[in-house]
Amino acid sequence: MIKINDLHKSYKMGNSSLHVLKGIDFEVAEGELVAIMGSSGSGKSTLLNIIGMLDIANSGVYELDEVPIKDLDETKAAQYRNKFLGFVFQSFNLINYKSALENVALPLYYQGIKRKERQQKSLDYLEKVGLKDWATHLPNELSGGQKQRVAIARALASQPKVLLADEPTGALDTTTSYEVMDLIQKINEEGKTILVVTHEHDIAKMCKRIVTLKDGVIVQDKKVNQELASKYV
Repeated sequence: MIKINDLHKSYKMGNSSLHVLKGIDFEVAEGELVAIMGSSGSGKSTLLNIIGMLDIANSGVYELDEVPIKDLDETKAAQYRNKFLGFVFQSFNLINYKSALENVALPLYYQGIKRKERQQKSLDYLEKVGLKDWATHLPNELSGGQKQRVAIARALASQPKVLLADEPTGALDTTTSYEVMDLIQKINEEGKTILVVTHEHDIAKMCKRIVTLKDGVIVQDKKVNQELASKYV
C-alpha cells in the first residue's frame, strides 16, 4: 500500500539547512495498523506530512497504492489526497458553524456527490461512530471525544485507502483516548490501513506495529502483541 525508499527531507534555515529525514525506508501493507513514534524533532510529523502529500521530499521514492507520488502540482495532489487519504488531527479541525452532519459531508461535497446522497452517506458514517443522534449538533455542543469521532467519520466518508491520524488522542483524557482507539481498532479490523502518529506508549501498543524515529532515521520497527482498547472502555 505504501512504499518509501531512501527518503530525504531538508528545510532551509537562513544560510543553513536542517536535515529532518535521512534516508527513510518504510513499507506498509494493506490492512496494517501502524504507530509512528518519536520525540519532538524526530521527523515523525514530517514523514506523515509527506505520506499525506502535504509536504514534498527532496529525494527518494514514494509510492501509494502502486502510484508514484512525484512532481505533482497542487491540483493533482489534492485529487490524490481525496482519492487515497483520510486525515484525523489532534485539534479535530471541524468547522465550528457547521453541524456534525455537514462536517462529515464536506469531502463528499468536494467529490461532487449530490446533496441527498452525501447527507445519507454522512448519516451512515455518523451512525458507524455512534453519533447518529448528534448529527444536527454544532462542534461546540460536543465533547472532545465526540468531536474526534466526527473527525473520524469525516475522514472515512470519502472511503480512502489509508487513514492518517496525527496524535488523534493528544487532546483527550485517558478514558476518551481509549474509546477513540477502540473505534480505530474496529475500523482497522474491517481492513482499513491506518497510520497513527503518537508520543504515547499505551496508544502505540494498541497498534499492531510500532515504528520509532530518532534524529530523522528509523531506529526500530517491530510488530507487537496488540493491546485491545476495548478492555479499558
